[in-house]
Amino acid sequence: MKKILLTAFILITSFMVAQQTTQDNQLDSLRVVNQVLYNGNNKLTIGGYAQIDYNDKDGSSPGKLDVHRLVLLFGYNFTDKVSFVTEIELEHVKEVYVEQAFLNYNVNPNFNLKGGLMLIPMGIINEYHEPPTFYGVERPGVDHDIVPTTWRELGVGASGKFDNLSLKYQAYIFNGFVSYIDGQGTLRGKDGLRKGRQKGAESIINSPNLSVKFDYYGILGLKLGLSGYFGNTQTDDSSLEASTVGVSMVGFDARYNVGNLDLRGQYIWTSLSGTEAYNNLTGSDLGSEMLGYFAEAAYNVMPLINKKTSHKLALFGRYERYNTHEATAGDLDKNLAYDRTDITLGIDYKLTPGAVLKMDYQFRDNAVKGGYVENQFNAGIGVMF
Repeated sequence: MKKILLTAFILITSFMVAQQTTQDNQLDSLRVVNQVLYNGNNKLTIGGYAQIDYNDKDGSSPGKLDVHRLVLLFGYNFTDKVSFVTEIELEHVKEVYVEQAFLNYNVNPNFNLKGGLMLIPMGIINEYHEPPTFYGVERPGVDHDIVPTTWRELGVGASGKFDNLSLKYQAYIFNGFVSYIDGQGTLRGKDGLRKGRQKGAESIINSPNLSVKFDYYGILGLKLGLSGYFGNTQTDDSSLEASTVGVSMVGFDARYNVGNLDLRGQYIWTSLSGTEAYNNLTGSDLGSEMLGYFAEAAYNVMPLINKKTSHKLALFGRYERYNTHEATAGDLDKNLAYDRTDITLGIDYKLTPGAVLKMDYQFRDNAVKGGYVENQFNAGIGVMF
């Protein structure tokens, strides 16, 4: 309880402090990737990120320590226009994945063609998911159960920008989530589409899916994003029409930084069609609509403590709600346990832009009357280079 009160007191106090107006340069989590794609002077680029966590749920013993992620990036420039980027991920020390592996052709400074295993541009966290780029030890629940971060699939498409409009664009064709394979359904009510990620591992494809995103950066300190993902899930038995689910996902995100104040917000809505037939076929409880959003504020109080240091000490708070049963089809009742609310209060201490120490406390709840959800204390180390 002392941890909770201390964190809450520091957080509230920090927002009462007068704000500075100078622009605070934020670390771009795609810095290393961009170095590969747009700097032909270096043939080989090496980078990566890592996350080491401690998690302790109230009333549970013992707590858990985990090397949650270790990701190594390798990029190679064949020419000043043709590059290859790959990231190899180890989770929990023992699980190995390929996070990205794509070929990029830089046609001109404002137009790129890409193909391979790539991140789906949806919201903030799925693209900017390295630990020093987000607040809190764990990624938001919205970006676990609504946007199944880290969400990547095989595809091809284009990206670029219109500087005169201050607009960045991305448009890709991807293979979709797998919903039915080897006679089993993969999607469920608890975490929606998450179990359907194929991650480029012997992926099956029946029909392509469209992914687009637009980012506006024309106002100093402000970034606005609008993203969409549309298509159908994939099945290894196309004769079973009920094994396929239609997916329409729309997201809006905003980031604003002025002086030492950092504000972020995200809203994701997903419509799933054909869920009644799918649930009847598979025995699952997949919802027909999912919804998630969060609002977050952080303030760097280090200048109040020591104006001479380059370290940053941010106190932050985040409110989020995410519901994988926002709506259900047919006779399926909504599971109120899937309607979740998290309030996270914490501290983010950056020794340098690429190295951070984190600590937070999460107040967790759901819509079940009289139900009990364990709160959680987290601490961790995050790096990227």
